[in-house]
Amino acid sequence: MEKGIYMMIIRKINTFVIEIGKPQSDNSTYNAHHSKIFRTFAREMKYDTHTLPSGLRVICQQVASPVVYCGYAVKAGSRDEEPGDEGLAHFCEHVTFKGTERRRSVQILNTLERVGGDLNAFTNKEDTVYYAAILSEHLPRAVDLLTDIVFHSTYPQSEIDKEATVICEEIESYNDSPSELIYDEFDNLVFAGHPLGHHILGSVERVRQFTTADALRFTRRHYRPENCVFFASGNIDFGRLVRLLEKALPEHSLGAGSRWLPLGAGCRVQGAGDMFSNCDNYCPNSQTPKLPGSQTPSISLAPCPPPPAPQTPIYVQQPRSTHQAHVMVGALAYGAHHPLRYPLFVLNNIMGGPGMNSRLNLALRERRGLVYAVESNMTAYADTGVWSTYFGCDPHDVERCLKAVRRELARMRDVQLTPSQLAAAKRQLKGQLGVASDSRESFTLSFGRNYLHDGEERDLDVIVERIDAVSAQQIQTAAQEVFDPRREVVLCYNNGDL
Repeated sequence: MEKGIYMMIIRKINTFVIEIGKPQSDNSTYNAHHSKIFRTFAREMKYDTHTLPSGLRVICQQVASPVVYCGYAVKAGSRDEEPGDEGLAHFCEHVTFKGTERRRSVQILNTLERVGGDLNAFTNKEDTVYYAAILSEHLPRAVDLLTDIVFHSTYPQSEIDKEATVICEEIESYNDSPSELIYDEFDNLVFAGHPLGHHILGSVERVRQFTTADALRFTRRHYRPENCVFFASGNIDFGRLVRLLEKALPEHSLGAGSRWLPLGAGCRVQGAGDMFSNCDNYCPNSQTPKLPGSQTPSISLAPCPPPPAPQTPIYVQQPRSTHQAHVMVGALAYGAHHPLRYPLFVLNNIMGGPGMNSRLNLALRERRGLVYAVESNMTAYADTGVWSTYFGCDPHDVERCLKAVRRELARMRDVQLTPSQLAAAKRQLKGQLGVASDSRESFTLSFGRNYLHDGEERDLDVIVERIDAVSAQQIQTAAQEVFDPRREVVLCYNNGDL
């Protein structure tokens, strides 16, 4: 997948994949009415689930549409790479399409495309997703193909040698896109020394060294049925879907002497803890709890690194031959299971969400005319997270923009939202989620990845209840912790002097 589009999709999906806790009451008459509308809509979005004897979990959303979106979500991303293997997860995603025990690469490409379907994939830091869009009558064809490439790819060296050049060109094109590259470089500052900070694409030098043996080593460890979810959305007979998967992935091929290797030590931790994932509830060699209905084995895990120490903000300026300066400001934030993740979700939308009335857009573009685009993002991983804001401006305006951003961050830390401001923020976010859910492709990818990581189905009515439960005090607390200037990380691409 083209990198710029891929990163945009990943950022939006990561924002939409949200942790849901126990709903709390809200006395707002408007919010109660608005939530009722969402609940009516969400009742049409229930899921069927099943776990195969192989350990593969299946989740299906019934939708009255002739188009089916389906695929495999694999819990294998760049954070699962061994030291020295940076870029291998993404590399495996590419070469998985290059031949199986039954198909050559050209047959893989033609299987769905000759009936008007589409086959695609992407890799991020915690998972890899292979998915298809097809007419419902071609569902058996899609299930068979997706299962074949995920579990039976052979990674021929002749194809690897060609694809390595393609990936290197992808890396170079990404290096030519500073507005995209800066996100990876920023993560590398926030998560210095940890796999979460590594570039998903890896380096040109290492990619050219990967072999068939490297791809098999990674996929046989991670591309296991019990480490995957098959997701689908459309007008689908769920019983038929389960039978198709059982036929495509027979239990007898998955025994103790099969192709898969034991899952080894990784860099994942689970727990509720505070925003800094190495605190009391996060310890080395903790055991991962099994997901509901899953046969995933327990794994010995390593902790994430500590955040930047108080009183030590990080500021990095890198020279770049670009017309604009590209700047990111942010900090370590909450993981997927933190109780303040939802308040941060609302806070992020207030600060730099897609609305033109976001505080950062008003401050930098509408009032001062300093930028064309400004946005903020939050990404919650299993055990930690990151919040950031990005803007591009004239190199001589960097300091003015930074002052304006810091002024807005301080305003959120110091001044609690009024009841009317809080109600307006919730109303806008719920409306945006309702519109976003109408994009079936992104919504299907979202609930598939949710089920992979948390073993739970997510309905919009519960999401809305969690938004309604957020208080102004919680939002201010999140701002005081995440926007703490002592923890600030700044990365600037600039061809001039600040």
